[in-house]
Amino acid sequence: MSIIVSPSLLSADFLHLSKDIEMVNQSQADWFHLDIMDGVFVPNISYGLPVVSQIKKMATKPLDVHLMIVQPERYVEAFHKAGADILTVHYEACTHLHRTIQQIKAAGMKAGVSLNPHTPVMLLEDVIRDIDVVLLMSVNPGFGGQSFIEQTINKVIKLKKLITDSNANTLIEIDGGVNFETGKRLVEAGADALVAGSFVFNSPDPAENIKGLKELKM
Repeated sequence: MSIIVSPSLLSADFLHLSKDIEMVNQSQADWFHLDIMDGVFVPNISYGLPVVSQIKKMATKPLDVHLMIVQPERYVEAFHKAGADILTVHYEACTHLHRTIQQIKAAGMKAGVSLNPHTPVMLLEDVIRDIDVVLLMSVNPGFGGQSFIEQTINKVIKLKKLITDSNANTLIEIDGGVNFETGKRLVEAGADALVAGSFVFNSPDPAENIKGLKELKM
C-alpha cells in the first residue's frame, strides 16, 4: 500500500482556489486536508462551512476535515452536510470523546482524533479500536509553515505499537513540517498518511512534490 497524501488547502492561493483544487484533483494526492480554526482552541481563524461546501463542489477526492475548534460535537452534522468524508476532532477539545467518535460515525463519516504535540498516545488506549484515523500534530496547531517537532517520530512508533497490540485498523496521519526528509522518517516509523501544506503549495511544481511524497516507501 502506498502512503496517503493529503495536501492542506490552508496553504493554497485563496484568490485562485479553484485552480489549486483542480491541481490536487489531477495530482496523485488522495485527500484534501481542510483545517478549520476558531480562534479559541487555536490562536488563528481560518475558514468555515461555506468554504468547505464550495470546495466539495469541485473536489473529486475525499475531504479530510480537521476541526481545531472547541465543542466540535456541536458541528458534526453541519460538516457532514458541507461534504466532510473524514472528520477529525481534537482529544484536548472533547470532554466525551467516545460519544463524539460515535456521533461522527453515525453521521456517515470516518472518525479521526488529533493529538497535540504534548498529548501522549496512550490516552487513546480505550478508544483506539473505534478511531479510523489518528492525526498526530508534529507542530503546534494554528499556523502553517512551522518546524517539525522531532519527538513525533517516537510518538508514531508508540502509536503503531498501540494499534497493533489492540488489533485495530486505525491509520496514522501526520500534520506539520512534512517534507521529503521528515516524510521518509515518518513513513519508516509507521505513518500511513501525510498532510503537506506549504511544502506542496509553495513549491514551483506542487504536483511533483505530491508525487514525491507518494513514492516514499512504506
